[in-house]
Amino acid sequence: MSGSLSAGKFRALRRLADANGRFKMVAADQRPPIIKAINQKLGADSATYERVGSVKRSLVKALGGQSSAVLIDPDYGYSQSFDALPAAPGLLLTLEDFAFEESPEGRKTFVMRDWSVEKIKRAGADGVKLLLWYRPDVSAEVRAHQHKLVEEVGQACKQYDLAFLLELLVYPFAGAADHTTDYIEHKDKRPELVLQSVRDFADPKYGVDIYKLESPLAANHLPEPEAGGDVVADAQEWFNRMGQLIDKPWVMLSAGAGMEEFRRVLHYAFKAGASGFLAGRAIWWQAFLNQYPDLAAMEGQLGKEGVGYMEQINRMTDQMATPWHNAPLYGEQGPALEAGGFTFPSAYPAIAKRA
Repeated sequence: MSGSLSAGKFRALRRLADANGRFKMVAADQRPPIIKAINQKLGADSATYERVGSVKRSLVKALGGQSSAVLIDPDYGYSQSFDALPAAPGLLLTLEDFAFEESPEGRKTFVMRDWSVEKIKRAGADGVKLLLWYRPDVSAEVRAHQHKLVEEVGQACKQYDLAFLLELLVYPFAGAADHTTDYIEHKDKRPELVLQSVRDFADPKYGVDIYKLESPLAANHLPEPEAGGDVVADAQEWFNRMGQLIDKPWVMLSAGAGMEEFRRVLHYAFKAGASGFLAGRAIWWQAFLNQYPDLAAMEGQLGKEGVGYMEQINRMTDQMATPWHNAPLYGEQGPALEAGGFTFPSAYPAIAKRA
C-alpha cells in the first residue's frame, strides 16, 4: 500500500513541482556569499539590506519564470522581491539563521530569531526549508541538538500542513586544515559522511517531505558520465546507495558547483532516482560576479546565460528525473489522501488540534 499525505502537504508538493511532478527549483536565499561578494566589490560594510535585497529581486525577476518553485529568505529577500515573484512557481521560505554556533565539537543550527513555521504558513508559502550543518561524528551534545531541531521543525510542518524540505551539508571541523565557514567542496570529501548523514534523518519521525542532498563525491571530480568504464560505475554506485537510503523524494543542491559540474551531478542523481534540483549559484553566480553592481546588465546576462542553462537542466529533469509522487514510499499509484473519504470534514484535523 502506498504512503499517505495530508491534503495540505499534497497540494504543497504539487505546487513546488512542475505539472509532471518534477522539481525545478531556484534558490535565491543565499546571504553570506552575496554579502561577502558585495563587500569585496564595493568596500567593507557596503552590503546593506537594500543592496543585498536588490540582487535577490533581480534573481527572482530573471529566473522565476523558468522555475517550478523559488526559495528565498525572509529577511533580505522576500520583502524586496515579493511582488516580482511570478504567480505560478511555488514558494519556499528559509527557516534557519545563516549564523550558526561553531565549536571544536561541531556546528549547531538555529531557527532565525522571531521567525517560525507558523509565520511561514501565514506568509502564504508552500514549504519550509531548513539547512542543517551536520556530521554524524560530532559530539553527542551537538548531535542531539541537531536531531531535536529537525524533529521539532518536522512536527511544526505537520501541524501547519506545509512541505518540509531538509538540506543536509557536511562540513570540516573547526581547526581542520580545510576549515571554512563557507560551503566549499573539497577533493578529499568523504562520501561515507554524506551517506551516513542521510541515513541519520531517514526515519519518518523527522517528518521530512523532500530531502535536499549534496553530491557524495566532489562535483569537480566527477567523471563525465558518457565516458563509461569502472570510474563512472563506481561514482554512480555512490549516488545509488544514497538514493536507496530514503523512500521520499529528493533533489540535488549545487553547492557552488560550476554549470558543467552540476550537470554531471544531476546526471548521476537522476539515474539514482532524484526528483529534480534546488540550485542557486550554479545558475546565477557568474552573472552576479561579472555584472554587479550593474543590475540591468546582471539581469541581461541571467536572461541569456542563466535561462539558457536552466532550459538545459530542465530538459534533463524532464527526461531523467523521477516524479516525486512515484518515490518508493508512494509507488506507481502515488500517495493516498490522509483522512480521505466521506468523513473528511470531521477526520481532517484543525491546526489547533494537531500534535
